[in-house]
Amino acid sequence: MDDSTRQAKAQASTGERWRAPYASDPAASRGRLVAEPPSATRSEFQRDRDRIIHSTAFRRLAHKTQVFLYHEGDHFRSRLTHTIEVAQIARSLARALGLDEDLAEALALAHDLGHPPFGHTGEDALDDCMRAYGGFDHNAQALRIVTRLERRYARFDGLNLTWETLEGLVKHNGPMLDGEGHPIGRYRERGVPVAILEYDARQPLELSRFAGGEAQIAALSDDIAYDAHDLDDGMRSGLLDAECLRQVDFLAELLDDIESGTPSLAQPRLVHELMRRVITRFVEDAISESRSRLSELGPRSTEDIRAAIHPVSGFSSQLEAADRDIKAILVQRVYRDAKVMGMRAEADRMLRFLFARFFEAPELMPAEWGEGLEGADVARRTRRVADYIAGMTDRYAAAEYARLETTSKDASS
Repeated sequence: MDDSTRQAKAQASTGERWRAPYASDPAASRGRLVAEPPSATRSEFQRDRDRIIHSTAFRRLAHKTQVFLYHEGDHFRSRLTHTIEVAQIARSLARALGLDEDLAEALALAHDLGHPPFGHTGEDALDDCMRAYGGFDHNAQALRIVTRLERRYARFDGLNLTWETLEGLVKHNGPMLDGEGHPIGRYRERGVPVAILEYDARQPLELSRFAGGEAQIAALSDDIAYDAHDLDDGMRSGLLDAECLRQVDFLAELLDDIESGTPSLAQPRLVHELMRRVITRFVEDAISESRSRLSELGPRSTEDIRAAIHPVSGFSSQLEAADRDIKAILVQRVYRDAKVMGMRAEADRMLRFLFARFFEAPELMPAEWGEGLEGADVARRTRRVADYIAGMTDRYAAAEYARLETTSKDASS
């Protein structure tokens, strides 16, 4: 048993927090863009978490969907319920690995702030509408929200979060540039979003290096919650059943174990038991694999994690394969289901219509959004329209579509 495992076990038995030397230390934060006096009652990362929770963008997550549209039922997950579940997993991983729980939680709570209405369909539609003007990327939009679009404080726009939270929000999926400044990964083809580059010019986020360990486990937590809960919603919707899930060896093993111990289990209990075991297996595997990577790297500070050539958190090869298999069956049986595709087509049509109408007539937006756009260049106008639409909830976007479509029909009749 290595030292980190001993410390983690001791912490679990006493209920006390343990922070490893490679954890982000709120007392040694690189600070905020606008200097503020410290809080008398909270650490810097706790303060970030609280600002995220009290933001307008966070509240709107309650009425933004994951896969199913809001009117499909109250038991399907919204962006908010998904986000809370990601935060719970992130805290568990952080505690086991000796990372800062508050920073991990803040990053988990903020990771979906930039998503527009109607899930990934909304992002795809806005990205296409904005393609000639830098596109639309939900991570870049989250950065815009917390650094510009939230207007709550007297002295600054945005939430004025710490450098560590902003870094993790932008880079939780890994570096965006190579050592020579060229875009890599998902940004290789189209480049790093302009919003990220613009902010990086003001407060460099070290885009060619990994984020700290807290950001990495927040991303891993998102994957775990994504897999388990889309399976759950898929089964509740009737698009998935136990037999089709047996195509995935990992899930078949779990189902066999459940059925051998509790035969003839009612469907709702079977679904819940399967999901809790999926989460448990992924969390335990992530802890084991991440401890192994950390032991091999031997980081003595969070800077050692940033300078590493590989992420320090992840799944074992066996669970990576299970993750791919689960995502494949979700694509096949849920995301590409005819009903879901029909909802996606409807959502796509609504957002494209809204974008075109607001671009043509910015005065149709609330005054604070349309202000200053008269005579503005096309890039500025499109970005303002995208910001406004991205902040909408599903039901508000649907209501605006119905209102403006009716107006358009009346004007043309």
